This record gives sequence, structure tokens and C-alpha cells, in this order.
Amino acid sequence: MNMNRRDALKAGAVSVAAVAAASTLTGCTGGETGTAAAAGNTGTVLGKHKVVIIGGGFGGLTVANNLKKIDPSFDVAIIEKSDTFMACPVSNTYLGKLEGMDLGKFVFDYSQPVEKHGYAMLQSEVISIDRTAKTVTTAAGIVQYEILVLSPGIAYNYEGQFPTWTKAHAAAVQRACPPAMIPGSEHVALERQLMNMDDGDVIIAAPSGKFRCPPAPYERAAMIASYMKKEEINGKVIVLVPGEKFAKMGAFKESAKDLFGDKIVYMHHTAVTDVDLKSKTVHFTQKVPTGKKDNDGDMIMETVKKSHKYSVCNLIVNHKASPVVQMATLDTTADAFKKVKMNGCSFQTATDKDVYAVGDIVGHAIPPSGQTAVWAGKQCAAEIAHRLHGKPYTLPVKTTPVKAGNVCFSMVGDSPEEGIMVTHDFSWTGAVIKGKGHVPKAASGKYRSSNTAKALRDWYRGIMSDLFA
Repeated sequence: MNMNRRDALKAGAVSVAAVAAASTLTGCTGGETGTAAAAGNTGTVLGKHKVVIIGGGFGGLTVANNLKKIDPSFDVAIIEKSDTFMACPVSNTYLGKLEGMDLGKFVFDYSQPVEKHGYAMLQSEVISIDRTAKTVTTAAGIVQYEILVLSPGIAYNYEGQFPTWTKAHAAAVQRACPPAMIPGSEHVALERQLMNMDDGDVIIAAPSGKFRCPPAPYERAAMIASYMKKEEINGKVIVLVPGEKFAKMGAFKESAKDLFGDKIVYMHHTAVTDVDLKSKTVHFTQKVPTGKKDNDGDMIMETVKKSHKYSVCNLIVNHKASPVVQMATLDTTADAFKKVKMNGCSFQTATDKDVYAVGDIVGHAIPPSGQTAVWAGKQCAAEIAHRLHGKPYTLPVKTTPVKAGNVCFSMVGDSPEEGIMVTHDFSWTGAVIKGKGHVPKAASGKYRSSNTAKALRDWYRGIMSDLFA
């Protein structure tokens, strides 16, 4: 029989899933000092390093790479639980099936930077941290340090968002409605569901509070809508928005209206209460106006219960800092995310002068993104390098802001590819590093443009080359 493009893509998804599953059975060992990922006695001391970095993501790799660039003699080691690197930025284009955006664009081999820069790497999971003894206990054994850098990323906060759910139910929902905001197989699982769907609606529930890459749920909606349009799948993309506003809202809504008509529906002031996996139904509440105003003239809202059936569900639960932060017993913010409190404008933690932090967990008022993690990693590396060389390091205070310290692109269309962007200027107050965002318009007067889409691809190619070339 003839196979159309949708059938071919479904067949391809099976082979991709099989490869991803097989890769979880392999491990890698490495490190110039002989530190290895082999399972063993967790009480065995594997070695001591001048600088130990927990987390081999954008921030952690940048710190390691730049420390060795500054001084190849620096003794640096990374502890990373995964045996391969997967990039989350730009990965929504993989779900949208944009040209050339397959798994090979997002998965990388750690051996490249290890061999190039010459630091040690341990592939193992962190079990505990003892700041007094200056040790990190992993599943493979103990690693000693003089300076510790934390860049462990995030975890999902099912228990905080859904306190009445059992662990079994939360696990089942995570499998059936993968958040796909942490590197790993969830992206493959979500892609497979999209490939296998016929007609029907896709529900994307965005998280509330602080979370990794605030524009991500809304870029994902655009990419999934683009995929559905190309494949002539009847249905809508329903986006459950916790609050009144979201990142790049004007740009996303303008693009959605122009490119997809009513295919993307944003439902504001919503909160998911449950997911019925058997009937494939999401239950949620929504605050809606009553038509009446209070004494101050503000609209009175009421909370109503609603539900909606789905063909594919992407429940992006609330985020929190990786459990590694709790293991380190550092002072954190009072919110549910628990960002690490910093020592003024430094990347040194407020709790311990020998512990630094970069990436999602940083307590500075800068946006959580891959670009920000790289920027912060470079600042952190410079700060540590001065210390290792016995030189004073002067923190910038009230200097001219760093223009476009963060640049965040989002793809919103295909054929032709079009993107939107936000830039953040970073400034120092003496107490914290702040970011001020700006969403520019193109020469056309619209937020989206093909030039921005090209810039997205160029940015991604450049940043991955910097990390892995």
C-alpha cells in the first residue's frame, strides 16, 4: 500500500523511540584522573579535585570549558548523571518537525569537550553533599573538592502542585502527559504521541511561578499547531495559562492569530486539578468574570470547574530546584522553587564561600535560559579563576548594563519559518544582578520575521559549537 507522510513519520517515531530506549542501557566512563562511573562502594574515595562541578548542562559545561581555557593547569571535574547531553532550547522545533530538526541536532557526546579541554568527568548520580568535609557522595563513590559549583538544573514539583495525588498517580500522569522540560526521553514520548494522533485537541498546561524557559510552553503550542496544520489534523491546541499574562504574550498571540486563526486557544486564570487517563480528560478550574464590579470598580471573578478531552496532553508541572540544592543545605528563597541565595552580585553562594551556583538555581533576577546559563557560567569561571590564581576579583557594580546579555528566540511558524525574540539587558545593583526584557518588532511592524527564525538557527549552531566543537 502507499504510505503517506503521516504514516512514514509514525513509523520513524518507533525507530527513534527504540534508539532512545537502548541508549539508557549504556554508560560511559572517563576522566583524566581515573575517576569512573562504574558502580561501586559509595564510601570509596575516587579522588580529589580543585574544582568540582555538579551538572553537565549549559551552565556547568561553560564553567568547566572556560576554566580550562583560562588556565589548562586547573584541576576541574564534572559530575553528571546522564551519559549524553541533550539540549532543551530550540527542541520545540523537533516537535514541530521543522526541516533538519531531528534528535541528532539536540543530543551530543560528552567526550568531545572532555577530550578538547582535558577535565575529568564522572557519570554518576549525586547522593549527598557534605560541605564541612568538602565531599560529594555519588552512586560510584566519594569525590572531594576545594571549590564546588552547582549547576544541577530543575526537578518537577508534582507533590507541591498536586498534594492530594498519590505518587503512583503522579507517575502515571507524567508518563501519559510528559512535561518534556528536562533532557531525556520525555521529548521522544511527546513526539510519538503527536505522530500517533489522529484528529482531536492537544492540551498544553503551562506551569506557574518560576520555571525554566518561560516562553517554552507557548512556543510549543505554536510548533504543535504548525505540525497539525501541515499534517491536516483537525483539532485545536488548548493552552491552559495560570495567570493573566505570560512571556512574549503579545508576540505569541499576534503570531497565532495571523498564522493559525483560531487553532490555538489561550485559556487564562486556569489551574489543573486532575487528569483522568482512562477517559483522556483534563479537569481544571478557571476564574471568569461575573459581570459585576466591587466597590473599587474592579471586576469580580468567580472560580468555575471545567474539563476538556484531549488526544495529546502536555502537562508541564511546576518546577523546583534540583534536590542537589537541598543536599548542599544552602540558604534558598522562600518560594516553592527554592533558588539559591547569592553573595551579592557574585556567583558565590551566600551560605558558603567555597560553593558557587549557575543556571536555573541562581537567585539573581535574571531569566532562566540556555543563553543566560552560558553567560553566567563565563562570569562564574572568571571569578573562580581569579581566586585560584590568588588575584582579587572586582565585581561589577552600577556599571553600564550588558546589552542583550540574554537573547531568547522562539519559533512560531514554518513554511516559511518565522520567529520572535526577547532580549534582556543585565545590570548590577550591588545586591543582585537584574535583567530587563524587551520584545522587538520586525521592520514589517509585526513581532515575527524570517530573519529572527534564521537568527534562532544561527544562535543555536553557534552556542552548541562553543560547547562541543
